[in-house]
Amino acid sequence: MPARRLCPVLTALALALAVPALAQEQGQEASKTLEPIQQQDVQEQALDGEQIVVGLSRDRVAITTQFDGSEILVFGAVKRQAPIPESPPLEVVMTIAGPSTPVLVRKKERRFGIWVNTQAVLVDAAPSFYTVATTGPMKQVLSDTEDLRWRISIPRAIRSVGAPSNVLDSESFTEALIRIREEDDLYQELVGKVALDEETLFRTAISMPSALTEGNYHIRIFLTRGGEIVSHYTTTIDVRKVGLERFLFTLSRQQPLAYGLMSLAIAIAAGWGASAAFRAFKR
Repeated sequence: MPARRLCPVLTALALALAVPALAQEQGQEASKTLEPIQQQDVQEQALDGEQIVVGLSRDRVAITTQFDGSEILVFGAVKRQAPIPESPPLEVVMTIAGPSTPVLVRKKERRFGIWVNTQAVLVDAAPSFYTVATTGPMKQVLSDTEDLRWRISIPRAIRSVGAPSNVLDSESFTEALIRIREEDDLYQELVGKVALDEETLFRTAISMPSALTEGNYHIRIFLTRGGEIVSHYTTTIDVRKVGLERFLFTLSRQQPLAYGLMSLAIAIAAGWGASAAFRAFKR
């Protein structure tokens, strides 16, 4: 092919290869330029809201032979990048929930002069310990929709899916469970016990009884305005048996035979010791 005809062909081929590469390079530069802008928008949007900063007086509770309860101080602040909204006012709701387990609730009736179990309902999941504390009345600080969504109030924290067909008032069994655990201070509703200063600083003290179940206790803190949740925060407290309590608990679960033999030996030794003491006193 003559050189004059070959030059236009090579020129066209070079342009065809260069244009897509140039377009791809420009597209990459444009995406690199847009990416920081998009990330900056997301970050500014997150910082414009109200964020929760929390502190705990303790994040671990040790159950010993002399454990008679504990008190947890929960305090914190609301972090903002904008002025405080004028209305509606800020409210705070806190919950502490222990491990959830199934619970069998029985109903007793008097038959022929004695009390017998007549009906039973299995509650699918009920927290072993549950406390909800607020800055005001529950109906004022939290809407029913948000309560149903987040399961904040005590009745909503208990999950009972179904009941036997012969039980007509299954809700009364859940109410009975709540009543019994409220009497034991395992369920608490502390209305107005959260102190809130200048819609920024909040604090409350929650008492935990001696009859605690081992496990992780989840603390949830909600900020609400007009009954709607605008921010929330979650953390945990570790509750464990330690010392002799831990040794006996582990031995009874992992080596039940050895635990039974040890208990039997202690009972025999205690009986023999008491008998020897009485014989000594008679002399």
